[in-house]
Amino acid sequence: MKKIVLVDDMDIFNFIMKKVISNVNPGHQVHDFTNSQQALEQLEDLEPNVIFLDLNMPEVNGWDFLEDMKARNLPHKVYILTSSTSELDRQRSEKYQNVVNFLTKPVAQDKVAEILKEV
Repeated sequence: MKKIVLVDDMDIFNFIMKKVISNVNPGHQVHDFTNSQQALEQLEDLEPNVIFLDLNMPEVNGWDFLEDMKARNLPHKVYILTSSTSELDRQRSEKYQNVVNFLTKPVAQDKVAEILKEV
């Protein structure tokens, strides 16, 4: 069983990702957050194997989230899932050690399955 954290301000995205993850393996433990600050506050307690992170969110956006993780030396693997196709965003994401990959929404179920095998 893997612990997975979803951080996206859109409920529908979290719902779809939970469904996809459940289809891949119903035994995985999924924690979803529409408030990135709440997710940050719970990361150390949850100790997730992987985080799926949106970039464009109110208050604490994905970049702020990554900066906070970096400042706190949190080791969790992050997959950025965004609707942005900006090459600048992709290049910026490479500066963060925790970021494993930058993926464009929507992510296919077979890609999610592949990611969950790797972590």
